[in-house]
Amino acid sequence: MGESGSGVSNGLFSALRNIAATALASGKTRLELLSNEIEAEKLHAIDLLLTVLAVAFCFGVGVILAVALLVSSFWEQRFVILAICSLVFLALGGVLFARFRQESRRSERIFAVSVAELERDLRRLSEDDRP
Repeated sequence: MGESGSGVSNGLFSALRNIAATALASGKTRLELLSNEIEAEKLHAIDLLLTVLAVAFCFGVGVILAVALLVSSFWEQRFVILAICSLVFLALGGVLFARFRQESRRSERIFAVSVAELERDLRRLSEDDRP
């Protein structure tokens, strides 16, 4: 009688392990699909970034022409106007470059830790299932 009860509990635990393994495998697959979709969105974001850079370039040329117009309008103070505009734009460029470098260093695969954890759980469940 003790053996049949033990066999039922082993079978029950084995079935539960199989259900858990199936659920984890399904979750892993879904996370990998989600990661692929996010990668596609990342490429779309890069495309948008390139468009924004083109717009920024056009605005930059417009600013240069506006400064040239300002200098030509106030020709007597041209050195002061050019010095102030140069300092403002160089400082702004330095701040934006520092922010860009900080943001560009955070390049990691999305959900990599979660997928690795699910793979580890699957391996554990597979090892426990072996007789």
